Amino acid sequence: MEFAFDAKTEELREKLLAFMDSHVYPAEPVFAEQLAERENPWTTTPVVEELKTEARKQGLWNFFLPGEHGPGLTNLQYAPLAEITGRSPSLAPTALNCAAPDTGNMEVLAGFGNEAQRKQWLQPLLDGEIRSAFAMTEPDVASSDARNIATSIRRDGDEYVINGRKWYISGAMNPNCKIFIVMGKTDPEAAPHRQQSMILVPRDTPGMTVKRGMHVFGYSDGDHGGHAEVIFEDVRVPAENLLTEEGGGFAIAQARLGPGRIHHCMRLIGMAERALELMCRRTLSREAFGKPIASQGVVQDWIAESRVKIELQRLLVLKTAWLMDTVGNQNAHTEIQAIKISTPITVEWILDKAIQAHGAGGVSQDFPLASLWAHARTLRLADGPDEVHKRSMAHRELKKYRPVGDAK
Repeated sequence: MEFAFDAKTEELREKLLAFMDSHVYPAEPVFAEQLAERENPWTTTPVVEELKTEARKQGLWNFFLPGEHGPGLTNLQYAPLAEITGRSPSLAPTALNCAAPDTGNMEVLAGFGNEAQRKQWLQPLLDGEIRSAFAMTEPDVASSDARNIATSIRRDGDEYVINGRKWYISGAMNPNCKIFIVMGKTDPEAAPHRQQSMILVPRDTPGMTVKRGMHVFGYSDGDHGGHAEVIFEDVRVPAENLLTEEGGGFAIAQARLGPGRIHHCMRLIGMAERALELMCRRTLSREAFGKPIASQGVVQDWIAESRVKIELQRLLVLKTAWLMDTVGNQNAHTEIQAIKISTPITVEWILDKAIQAHGAGGVSQDFPLASLWAHARTLRLADGPDEVHKRSMAHRELKKYRPVGDAK
C-alpha cells in the first residue's frame, strides 16, 4: 500500500500551502472587519473576490470536479487539498471555488444536466460568477428520509408548477445565488424511490420567496451565503428545466451526497489540525498554578489523543477516497457512511478540548474555535444525521449473516 502523495498532488499542495500563508490567513482579520461593515449581511465581501481572482490566476481553482469540467483530480488527489482549505473554512473553499453547496450543484449539472442547462448555469458556476442553492430539506417532515419530501412538482402543459416550503437552504441568502436545484414529488403514487424529481428554478421566478435566513447555533453563516427558508407558491418553470426525467430525483440526490459527504470530512481534518495547532500554541504560552498549561497531564492527554484521532480519521478518509476512485461511490457506500459518522464527532471532540484549553478566549470571536465547533456539530446533521447512517450500516452488516431471503 502506497501512502505517499503523487507528484501532481505534492505540487498542488505546495502551491496551496503558500497561497494560504501569503493570502488566506492574512485575509482572515480583514474578512472579519468587512463582515461587520456590510450593509447587507449576506453579500460577498471584497476580500473574498480578491482571493478568488488570485486563486484562479495561480491555477488553484475547481479542484473538486473530476473529468472535463475540472482539473482532472481524483478524490484521492483532492483529499489533502481539501484538508488544507478546511483550516480556514470561511475563506479558502470559496476562494478556490470549492465551497458547498456550489460544488455539489456543479456535480449535478455536470452529471445530469443537458447541454443547454450546462451552458446557462454550469459554466457561470465554474467561472465563479454566480452562486447556487440546493433546496431539499423541509421543516414539516423528517427530511432525513428523503421519501418524505412533500414539495409538489406538478406538470401543467409545457410547464411544471412547484408548491412547498424548504428551509436551511445553504447559500440562498446571497444575492448572487442565481439558481436553485429543487427536489420535490412529481408522482406520489409511484414506487417510493421514484416519486421525487429535481428541477431548476432561477432566483427571480415569480412565486418563489426567500423568506428569512436561518441561524446555526446563533451564527448567521452570512460568510457562506446563509441558510434560508424558501417558500414556493405556484412557481412555474419551463418543462425543460427538469433534470433528466420524472422520478430521477432520488438517484440524483444519492449521487450528489456521496462526494459532498467526503468533501466535508476532508475539510474537517484541516479544521482539526488547526484546532490542535492553536491548542498547542495557547497552552505553551499561558501559565497557571506556576507552570505552563501545556505541562498539565490532562492537557497533554488532550494533545496526544487529538493527534491519534486526526491520524485515524485521515487514513479512513483517504481510504474512502481511494475506494470511490477505484470501485465507485456505490461500492464505497459503507466507508462513506463510516467517515460521515466518525469524522464530525471526532473533530467536535478535538475542538471542544481546544476551546477548553483557551478558556474564555475559546468561546470568543477572537479565535475561530467557536465557529469551527458549530460547523463540526452541524455536520452531524447535514447530509443525513448520524443515526440514519448507522441504521443503514447496521442493516448491511446484519445482511451478511441473515438467511437468504430474510429481509427483516
